[in-house]
Amino acid sequence: MRLGFVTEATIRDMLSETGDAKVVDLRNISVDPDVLARVPIDVAKQYNIFPINYDEVKKMISIAVANPNDLLLADQIRAFLGGDYDLEFMVAEESEISRAVDEYYGLELTIEGILREIETGEEAETSSLQGEGSSNPIVRLVNAFMNDAVKRGASDIHFEPEESFLRVRYRIDGVLRQIRSLHRSYWNSMAVRLKVMSEMNIAESRLPQDGRISFTLYGRIVDFRVACQPTTHGENFVMRIFDQQRNISKVENLGLNQKAEKMLHLIMARPTGVLMVTGPTGSGKTTTLYSIVQHLNNVGVNIMTLEDPVEYPLPMIRQSAVSENTKMDWASGIKSLLRQDPDILLIGEVRDNETAELVFRAAMTGHVVLTTLHTNSAIGVIPRLTDMGVLPDIMATNISGIVAQRLVRKLCVKCKRKKENLSDLDKAVLPKLYPDVDFKKSLIQELVGCAVCEYQGYRGRAAVMELLRFNDELDEMISQRATIKEFRDRASQAGLFFSMAESGAEKVVSGETSLEEIGRVVDLTPYMN
Repeated sequence: MRLGFVTEATIRDMLSETGDAKVVDLRNISVDPDVLARVPIDVAKQYNIFPINYDEVKKMISIAVANPNDLLLADQIRAFLGGDYDLEFMVAEESEISRAVDEYYGLELTIEGILREIETGEEAETSSLQGEGSSNPIVRLVNAFMNDAVKRGASDIHFEPEESFLRVRYRIDGVLRQIRSLHRSYWNSMAVRLKVMSEMNIAESRLPQDGRISFTLYGRIVDFRVACQPTTHGENFVMRIFDQQRNISKVENLGLNQKAEKMLHLIMARPTGVLMVTGPTGSGKTTTLYSIVQHLNNVGVNIMTLEDPVEYPLPMIRQSAVSENTKMDWASGIKSLLRQDPDILLIGEVRDNETAELVFRAAMTGHVVLTTLHTNSAIGVIPRLTDMGVLPDIMATNISGIVAQRLVRKLCVKCKRKKENLSDLDKAVLPKLYPDVDFKKSLIQELVGCAVCEYQGYRGRAAVMELLRFNDELDEMISQRATIKEFRDRASQAGLFFSMAESGAEKVVSGETSLEEIGRVVDLTPYMN
C-alpha cells in the first residue's frame, strides 16, 4: 500500500472478505454519543479503533478496526472492556479510523449539548454548511436528530417551521409526537444542510423538491427519503426513514390466527392471478408484500419487482425502481419486466388505468402478480378497480385474493396490566366480534406508561388484517355486478372473508392491544348498537 500498488480501500475490502467482517465507511457516518462513551479516547487512540454501535439486547459492541484478523488486538480490547461485552469487528481504512477518533471525540453530539453550543454564539456561517465537517454545530444537530429518530424507532421526521419557532416531530408507532421546539433562527442553516445532504438545489426555495440521504447509523446503512414543501412560514421538510434493520417477518409471524393464515396460504398457492394488499400510506403494505415474496421465493421461480423506490434488497430477486431520469414509469416498467421471463411479478402500486390493465394482462397470461392499491377495505378494491376502468369480467377470474391491513400500537409489555374494570365499549363490541370471549378468563389488558415506552403506554406495532379469498361463486358475483353488501354477506357465509374488526378483537382479547386503539384505525361503529 505504501508503494502505491493498492489503495487503503482495496486492502479494507480484501480483509473484509477473508475475515468475514462487515465494511463500514467512516466518511459517511453519524455517531451516537452513548456508544463513544463506552470506549475512552485514550483507548481508541492507543489501538486505533472506533466504536460504531452497542446492541443492548445482545450485549455486543461493534468496533471499526483496520485488521479484523489481528487476534492480539482483539484480546487487548477484550481485556480492557472486561467480560461485559461481546465484540463485533468491522473493517475500516486505518487513516479513516484515526480521522474519526480525532474528529468525533471531544465534540458535543447530543441534541441538548449542541443547542447549548449554538446558543453560546459558536454557530458556523451558512456558506460553510456545504462541507461535511462535524466541527460545525448545525451539521451535528441535523445528524443528531436523524440519529435520535432511528434510535427511537421513528418512521418519519417532520421539520415544521412556524412564524416564531421550528417544530420537530417524529412519527413513532404510526402517531406523530412532538419532540422539540427550536428557535426560528436555526432553521435557515438546518434547511440548507438538509438540502446539501439530499442533493437538492440550495438556491431554490419556491418549488417542492425531493431527495435521498444514505447514512451509516449504528453500524448499518439507513436511507432517508426527503421531501421539501414551501409553506407560508418557510420550507417544510419530511424525512421518511427506511431502516433495513427492521427484518421482514415470515408469513407465519404476521399475527394471523389459524383460520386467516390458512386462507392466506390458499391464496398464495394459486399458480396465476393477482394478489392485492390494500391500505393507507404507512400501513405496512410493502412489508407484507415482501413477506409473501420471501415465502414464494425459491430457485425454481423467477421473481421480478418494480418499486418506487426499492425499500429492502432481497436475495435471488431482480428488483427495479421507477425512475424519472431513465423515463421508466409504471407502464413501461411492467412491459419491460414481462420480457424477462418472470413467474412472479411484484408491482409496487396500481395508480391508473394503464397500470391496472397491464397488471391484469400479466395475470391472464399465466403470471402471479403481487401489488398494492389504496382503498379502505378488501371488498372496496372491486369498485375502485371498476372506477379505474377494469371490466368486471376481467376481474372475475383473475383476482386470487385481497389483503387489507392497518397497523395498531401494541401495549407496552413492561407496564401493561390486566384490565379489571371493562369499559362499556368492551362489553358491547367484543362479544359480537369474538363470540367465545369469557371476560372473567380473558387476558384483556390496559395501558399504564413507563420509562421504556416513554410513558405512552404503547411500544411497537402489529398488523390487523382483513382477508378475502376468491372462488368460482364470488367470481360469478363480480361478473353479475353484485352489490357490496351481497358480496360481503356471501363471502362471510362461505368462510372466504375474515374482517379487520375480527382480527382486532382477537388482539384485544389476547392482551396485545386495546379496543380503543383498534377503534382508532378500524370502524367499530356497526358493532356498537
